[in-house]
Amino acid sequence: MAASLLLRGGRILLRPSTASWAEALAVEGGRVVAAGRLEEVLEHCDARTEVLDLHGGVAVPGFGDAHIHPVLGGLEMARCNLLGTRSRQECLETIADHAAGLGPDTWLLGGGWAMEAFPGGLPDRRDLDAACGDRPAFLPNRDHHSAWVSTRALELAGIDRGTPDPPDGRIERADDGTPTGVLHEGAMALVGRLVPPPSPAELRRALRLAQAELHRLGVTFLQDACVGTAPELGAVDAYDTYRAADDEGWLTLDVVGALWFERHRGLSQLEDLLTRREGASAGRFRATSVKLMLDGVCETLTAAMTEPYLGVVDHGGHACGTLFFSPEELRAIVTALAAEGFQLHFHALGDRAVHVGLDALEAIPVGERHRARHHLAHLQFVRPEDLPRFAQLGATANFQPLWACNDPQMTELTLPRVGPERASWQYRIASLAGTGARVAFGSDWPVSSPDPLEELYVAVHRRLSPRLGVLGTPETEEPLLPQEAVDLYQGLAAFTEAVAWVNHREGDLGALLPGYLANVAVLDHDPFGSGGAGLEDCRVVATLVEGAVVHDGTSQRGGSGTGG
Repeated sequence: MAASLLLRGGRILLRPSTASWAEALAVEGGRVVAAGRLEEVLEHCDARTEVLDLHGGVAVPGFGDAHIHPVLGGLEMARCNLLGTRSRQECLETIADHAAGLGPDTWLLGGGWAMEAFPGGLPDRRDLDAACGDRPAFLPNRDHHSAWVSTRALELAGIDRGTPDPPDGRIERADDGTPTGVLHEGAMALVGRLVPPPSPAELRRALRLAQAELHRLGVTFLQDACVGTAPELGAVDAYDTYRAADDEGWLTLDVVGALWFERHRGLSQLEDLLTRREGASAGRFRATSVKLMLDGVCETLTAAMTEPYLGVVDHGGHACGTLFFSPEELRAIVTALAAEGFQLHFHALGDRAVHVGLDALEAIPVGERHRARHHLAHLQFVRPEDLPRFAQLGATANFQPLWACNDPQMTELTLPRVGPERASWQYRIASLAGTGARVAFGSDWPVSSPDPLEELYVAVHRRLSPRLGVLGTPETEEPLLPQEAVDLYQGLAAFTEAVAWVNHREGDLGALLPGYLANVAVLDHDPFGSGGAGLEDCRVVATLVEGAVVHDGTSQRGGSGTGG
């Protein structure tokens, strides 16, 4: 049978890890059937074969994302979206504009504000009250480890100067103890549990928006890093939404769901997790992973560190940040989940959280451990002695490379609190790869941009892409630990082959070899010959899923496969 589709007219990267290229590629039945020199591939085509002309661009395997929150990203797109706002004033203007379209008692929801837009990284409820009126408001910041809330929301939750901090969170306060309107980590749930849940229709719309946005950027498969209700993150449960989208045939992303592990329920939730996995074990949505959040983030002093943060005397008994599970409790949870065949997906940002996570994995029998392909995400701080343990334990290092740069959040809120030695432990991508550890990339959208090309730019250059619409001056920015940069092929392999490996989809996704699914991202020009120069100007102009176009910005298709 002749191929249904022919890609030609540019270069085609078949497998990033081997830097193997082709002139043409033929697709039939959703899979690659031939790739190589044009005259060889034309043997699989006839007059009925449709042609996608690359016009001198580059086709690469469709991108994956190993750590992302698509439905949450879609919700923020549809709500009060503060991602990319550059100043306090811009935030307040965006909030006021959104509030003008709401009813008088309607919650104002959304999020994405950047800590560096506010003095000391902390906004104030009084500013929010003035912008949104006398209404409850709940706005997580872009990393979803803090929330900006209005006075009305604090009143509804009964939060005042006498309210104690929860064990896993903190209420920001004025000198007299009055809450200032920012809640960190577990304290977010004090208000988050009151937020009206989105309707099924709103969640479907959010998934459709997110799917379209990700396909626009060339993303075709992913791991959703929080499938479940997590009021301490402002997250909502998309399990039923994914299942409905798959059943109805409009889910074109290939999704592994990491089921949220509620840290206050312990192993009493194991049966619930097993039931959820059984209900989503095939198709384009499979809930086969479990997400364990081990700590917070450095900017709010909640990432779990071995030594205290600099300049912090006590900070409510958490001068070293917050470890959400004791090492003993985590080992028991991890071994029980692993025995049931779950993959484990850790949030581990501080060096103590990374160390404790690796210790817990070490307690799993070797065969179980390697089959499941467990991974630790974020990894901002990794002690030198922990670097070789990833390869030894078969644990994948899941980085969000966009954060590996000297943006204001790094220079103003992180470096002054950790000192030069710990600063040198940050985002050690090249070092971990050099030990033989598998490295995968993700975006953590809506925490940061979901664009793999922007993320690849930082991985290669260790500076922000000049086109990135966030705070910072990348044209004058010094690279962050430039020895930890990777080359473009390594970075692309981390966004394709490694994500496929983590999701147990190698042989189907992550490459464009014969037999693989024809998931393709077409770039408008070729940055590979220059070692990544010009990457900041690249755009995805078409995205294919199993040979079908799901994003087309150029109308490149037409003609026949035998037309020379």
